Formats: sequence, structure tokens, C-alpha cells
Amino acid sequence: MLKHVGNRILGLGKRSPVTQGVLPRLYHERVVDHYNNPRNVGSFDKNDPTVGTGLVGAPACGDVMKLQIKVDDKTGKITDACFKTFGCGSAIASSSVATEWVKGRQMEEVLSIKNTEIAKHLSLPPVKLHCSMLAEDAIKAAVKDYEAKKAKFSGSADASTEKAADA
Repeated sequence: MLKHVGNRILGLGKRSPVTQGVLPRLYHERVVDHYNNPRNVGSFDKNDPTVGTGLVGAPACGDVMKLQIKVDDKTGKITDACFKTFGCGSAIASSSVATEWVKGRQMEEVLSIKNTEIAKHLSLPPVKLHCSMLAEDAIKAAVKDYEAKKAKFSGSADASTEKAADA
């Protein structure tokens, strides 16, 4: 049922005689592929110090995106990424692409991923550009969250070391 509705939204289903004269809004094949076969769906433990979580939303359209990254503390390389998105096909596809693009890259490197690159890759129409903006914002938020956790944990480790040295 859900796949049927999704296919109708994406313009892949049969058209009824009533809509024969109306052109359906067609999405690029990459959007359809990432919508039908999203990569890296899931979540990590948000309390894990090696995990950064970015939660962003667009109130105007109702899309909400959670993107998480798992980072190797020693190398600063993103070893894994996952997402959960509530929203349209373009939002789901943007999240899926974002997780593919961040895996295996350095933290500083993923901050250079721009929404325009995601939108161009998926051939998003102008009305759907906010989806790629959400993906960019989610990446940045996940990196910021990881860095905040890292600072907190290294700060508490430094405090413990100082207390032990004072004793």
C-alpha cells in the first residue's frame, strides 16, 4: 500500500483516465532510487561519545531529519553514518545521499559538502531545494554535536587527571 502511494507521488504508477491529460511531477531516477532503496537508515546510541547527532527540521513543509555520524577518535575519520527522516521523497533521498557522502571522510572535509552539490546530484527542482539544505544543516549539526561531546569528555578527563595529580 505504502509503496503504491509512494509510486503515485513519484509519478511511477498508472494514470487514471481523469489524470490522463495532466502531466505528473516526475522525479529524477536518483531521487526515486534513494527513496525506494534508502541507504544507511537507522540510528546509533546518541550517548556514545563517538557519535554525533544532527536533528534539523523545516516547519514550513514538516520535514524532520536526524543524521548521525560515528567518528574514529584517533583519525577523525567518519567510519559510519545513518539517518531517519520524516518527510517527502526528496528529503529522504537527500538524507540517504548525505550519509553515503560523509562515510570514510574526515570531519573537516564533510563540512565542505554544500546543499547545491546534493541538489545537483539528485536534480532537485527549485521547490525541493530546502531538502538538500536540511541535509547540509544535519551534517553540520552532527559534526558540531560530536565536537561538543569530544570537548566535554576530554574536559572531564582533564579534570580527573588534575584531581589525581593534586592528591
